[in-house]
Amino acid sequence: MSPTVTAARVATLVEGFDRSPAYEGLAAALRLAIGDGRVPYGARLPSERDLTGVLAVSRTTVTRAYALLVEQGYAAARRGAGTFAQVPGGPARARDRALTPRPTRAVPRADGRGDVGGLGDDDLVDLVCAACPAPPGIAEAYAAAADELPAYLGGHGYFPTALPQLAEAIAARYEADGLPTTPDQVVVTAGALAGTAVAAAALLRTGDRALVDNPVYPNAVHALRRAGARIATAPVGREGWDLEAYVAAVRQAAPRVSYLIPDFQNPTGHLLGADDRERLAAALRRAHVVPLVDESLRHLRLGIGADEMPPPFASLVPDAVSVGSASKVLWGGLRLGWMRLPSASVAGVVEARLGLDLGAPVLEQLVLTRLLADTTAEDAQRERMRAQRDHLVGALRHHLPTWRFEVPRGGLVLWCELPDPVASRLADEAERRGVAIAAGPQFATGAGSTASCGCPGRGPRTSWTSPCSASRPRGTASPAAPTGAGADTTAARAPCWSPEQHLLVRPAPPPRAARRRTPRRGAPRRRPPSRRNCRARSRHAVLRRRR
Repeated sequence: MSPTVTAARVATLVEGFDRSPAYEGLAAALRLAIGDGRVPYGARLPSERDLTGVLAVSRTTVTRAYALLVEQGYAAARRGAGTFAQVPGGPARARDRALTPRPTRAVPRADGRGDVGGLGDDDLVDLVCAACPAPPGIAEAYAAAADELPAYLGGHGYFPTALPQLAEAIAARYEADGLPTTPDQVVVTAGALAGTAVAAAALLRTGDRALVDNPVYPNAVHALRRAGARIATAPVGREGWDLEAYVAAVRQAAPRVSYLIPDFQNPTGHLLGADDRERLAAALRRAHVVPLVDESLRHLRLGIGADEMPPPFASLVPDAVSVGSASKVLWGGLRLGWMRLPSASVAGVVEARLGLDLGAPVLEQLVLTRLLADTTAEDAQRERMRAQRDHLVGALRHHLPTWRFEVPRGGLVLWCELPDPVASRLADEAERRGVAIAAGPQFATGAGSTASCGCPGRGPRTSWTSPCSASRPRGTASPAAPTGAGADTTAARAPCWSPEQHLLVRPAPPPRAARRRTPRRGAPRRRPPSRRNCRARSRHAVLRRRR
């Protein structure tokens, strides 16, 4: 059954829409709300009469606005049923096939009678990519940036470090966080991962050691390995970083670089406290290790104020390279991140960067400059993620009470512990039922299992970042975790639940009926008895009983 959006909710979403003409302004506001997921895909819009009364406009205005949405592909009108939200091309349009696994096996029917066949892209529940949908205001920022773009068309358009005004905005962001920074120390990249790769290329040589957390964000480990690094690990357990083990790893491995996510660590969600930061920073300074600090989640604080956050790690280690991102706190489609570098390292990092690309796109840099100047979009994103986190926590506690987790004060994920070590089997069963999740070994470094992290049985890394327009097969729910002996001790990553989705457990279908055996080639076939023989056998059986 399709969800219904009330007229009062729509009035809140389109508040302040342009009324000249009113129907175009209303349609434009609804189009943005549908496109960024605030109005869920497939939701029934309020009736024209209800919306007319709440917005204080004529019914003709609402009728024309709905007709314009239908014409543009953002709504579908069904006779006798109402008007329903959609996006042009369907929900699969919002996903890239490289990031969206496709189930390869048939999915059982809900009634247990056979399979429904393979799933199409529109039927896939994508629980792999933990990234936020765009907050309100992104489209307006792009429109304003497009008006500024002609001023740059007379030049070559290459900015290997950053647009000057964006570098100033990012430096001011660090200054507000208590870390003195000049615009010359800022290099803008195509996302935090690109910044990590550039920094690794500049700092590492083939054979150098890089120390990373275990478990940790796997793509960063790949970037370090591509730069020629040999990976050493330090454990992050249920309670956070094991600082004694970390200091011992620094002493024994003698790494050149230490990759850290001290703010809402991925995937555990831990926040490294101020005292622990000072202790770890002192150990890295003594060993002359360069910290490569991923701060892409630092500003996604959901249960802690800005004044309560520990200081930036670079304020404790002057040689630290900090990496930030707009993809997590704003929108992944911006594809912009940045590095905050020590002044002495800027030239070497820029030289390494020129071997990869010549700078970030001008239009997106203009957009990000506007978004950083006005924090409305960032505040709205935090409020949305906070609501979705609370919804996910409530759903897990209600439907899966045996799963254990700590509610993080920021970031995008929960790191859960299953009652049994069956996470890989859970991921396999989920794929069979049309739910794409990534098994937890990809977050482990070294031995390839979370058992090596001191957290056996750790389970799904679950994100609350799903766009409200994410498609879920009708009648499909998340699978139950399989149990039994021989299950492996691994973790599973199951991102992307929104307030419009529910974490339910669907029972496994009964086994199929046994197939009729087919005799092998050359074996004599038994002919079925004729009707006459059956009657004769029945007569002989009666005579035997009489005797």
